[in-house]
Amino acid sequence: MAPPFPIVPDVEPSEPKVTFEAALARLESIVESMESGEVPLAELLARFEEGSRLIRVCETRLKDAELRIEQLKKQKDGSTAFEKFETARDE
Repeated sequence: MAPPFPIVPDVEPSEPKVTFEAALARLESIVESMESGEVPLAELLARFEEGSRLIRVCETRLKDAELRIEQLKKQKDGSTAFEKFETARDE
């Protein structure tokens, strides 16, 4: 029987396909379903694994945003300019 929810495949944080917002929304829906207490154990474990992957995606996206903010703050002449920075995804 197919699960009644879309499963995010093994998503690595470096994959640009999943946005922070999409990962967070899916993570929130997983938490809601798990808190309902109506999820069978096998499905609960699958959702937990998916949630763990989504947490890594969100953490990576947040770290990237933090790096970008730090670069903006560190302009020596007081101006603001975006600079390209390397992330794990760029490799």
